Amino acid sequence: MDRLSSEPHTPVLYQQVLSALDPQPGCRIIDGTVGAGGHAEGILERSAPSGELLGLDRDPVALPLALQRLERFGPRLHLRQGSFRELSAHAAAVGWQAVDGVLLDLGLSSMQLADPARGFSFQSEGRLDMRFDPGQELDAAELVNRLPEPELASLIARYGEDREARRIARAIVAARPLQTTIHLAQVVARAVRSRGGRIHPATRTFQALRIEVNEELTALDEALPQAVELLRPGGRLVVIAFHSLEDRLVKRFCREASRSSEERPARLRLIQRKPVRPEPEELNRNPRARSARLRAAEKIAPA
Repeated sequence: MDRLSSEPHTPVLYQQVLSALDPQPGCRIIDGTVGAGGHAEGILERSAPSGELLGLDRDPVALPLALQRLERFGPRLHLRQGSFRELSAHAAAVGWQAVDGVLLDLGLSSMQLADPARGFSFQSEGRLDMRFDPGQELDAAELVNRLPEPELASLIARYGEDREARRIARAIVAARPLQTTIHLAQVVARAVRSRGGRIHPATRTFQALRIEVNEELTALDEALPQAVELLRPGGRLVVIAFHSLEDRLVKRFCREASRSSEERPARLRLIQRKPVRPEPEELNRNPRARSARLRAAEKIAPA
């Protein structure tokens, strides 16, 4: 959230991230969602004069912004376009076999949301795209117009957690072809017209499509074990989630990794039992941070 703003900004849970990662001189930290470099800047400043950071992002638009913000750190900075689902490969590409911290700031950025051409928002007219990486083939229009109705309903129910998924899918199929964000939002709103609440009726459908297009939960599920493998003993894993599906996945992974059994010793120590949430002051500055939840864990040395 707020990762790719072109204006100077303080990213979500900034101080809490730095406290959890605790960057020190000489450390090596991976920011798997570097965006415009807000968290990365703080990490590099805190780890001066010798700490290094590897910044990854699937969105090619992000990397020039990150470089502009972070180029003053010179050879201490490494930037690569790519997904954190290939965390180990990206680390190996810069010669890193172990790291002291991994940060994953999940979800959608403000810049992606604000650009109508990216198709993430139903607040403005745009093509149904929703790709983090514009180079990939699958986009939201393909899902909306090609998926059979039962599969579309299952997708909206699973990733949107919407109880009206069947009704929404039926309405979408009846309205095909749909090519724009506004058209889709109108179709969904008409299908669930009687539903009250603060959020737009299409919010969950858009979330579900975005998660599927970008394989967000699959990527996270693949990245977490790699992060633990890469961490040195005492290294920190820090994840910011913005919806319950992400947060449950992170919570379950960290709890399982923190428990020992006869077959496998514990690999992580939970830094806190409950997620860290934004303070009221941050919410006043940035209402979009309201759903942010930070979880952190530390790698345990082998017994």
